[in-house]
Amino acid sequence: MNCVFCEILAGRIPASFVYRDERVAAFMDIQPVNAGHVLIVPVAHAEGLHDLSPSDGAAMFVAAQRLAGALQASGLRCEGVNLQLANGEAAGQEVAHVHLHAIPRFAGDGFGLKFPAGYSQKPSREALEQSAQVIRDALKLSPNPPPSQSSPSPRNSS
Repeated sequence: MNCVFCEILAGRIPASFVYRDERVAAFMDIQPVNAGHVLIVPVAHAEGLHDLSPSDGAAMFVAAQRLAGALQASGLRCEGVNLQLANGEAAGQEVAHVHLHAIPRFAGDGFGLKFPAGYSQKPSREALEQSAQVIRDALKLSPNPPPSQSSPSPRNSS
């Protein structure tokens, strides 16, 4: 396997780490959108999101929550944080090791999503329902079934 992130995690390629535990690591992106742009990766190699263990995926998002707070408290220019995960080459994944970008954002930074022509045309409810049914059918075939559907516990707002 020739994975640059696995090489970084093994210490064979230098990186500026900001966090590491037994499940995930976070290090500075070498081509940052803005100062403070961090990559969060599972320690165990997983090429895509579908290869990632649920526990490693959860650990990535727990780390992302902590890092987003740290970015906003750091003194770096950061008015908000985008989390972005590209799954597959067509989605923009350049390294075949699942990774989550934590990108510090501020007004006027020039970064953002570009929506395609026709984006403002909303599909019909029928078209949405057809797509939903295709996805529901695929979920039944998935080797990793979704978590059970239970009611979220009410939050104490006091």
